[in-house]
Amino acid sequence: MSLTIRRAKASDAAAIAEQFSDPDVYGGTLQLPYPSEELWAQRLAANNPPAAGSNEMVLAAVIDDRAVGLAGLHPVGPSVRRRHAMSLGITVAQSHQRQGVGQALMTALLDYADNWAQILRIELTVYHDNQRAIRLYERHGFFPEGRLKAYALRNGAFEDVLTMARLHPKQPLVGA
Repeated sequence: MSLTIRRAKASDAAAIAEQFSDPDVYGGTLQLPYPSEELWAQRLAANNPPAAGSNEMVLAAVIDDRAVGLAGLHPVGPSVRRRHAMSLGITVAQSHQRQGVGQALMTALLDYADNWAQILRIELTVYHDNQRAIRLYERHGFFPEGRLKAYALRNGAFEDVLTMARLHPKQPLVGA
């Protein structure tokens, strides 16, 4: 198994749509079931090439020319005062979980954030019971900041999520 991390592209759409069709995958995200390949092709094409001045990044983990994982850093919103913050999302195909794919995607995204994209703060939400994901995030320097009650509907029940964040390990002067 040779794992490659690269920028995601529209041709990855079929594999990504297939991943997000798996209840074990989309159940851990805020994505809806039954995504279309066309939807993912549009999303991925919109990021290639990235908009001028954008530091948004979407990476694919690829094995045998097939995307088996996806991770991205996305702006948290249009506010000028929040340009230093990005939101992180990550998913790995069920068949490739517990094989280092998530670890490789996180390592690559955080290298990009810390060394190239001027990102000070990375935020995410994770279902309160997704212990594997929480452990992955903690290994990469994320800390829980709060719990949001009844945040998202999952399998017919409103579930809590944890908010987690990570600050750049070599922060510039902050709040002097």
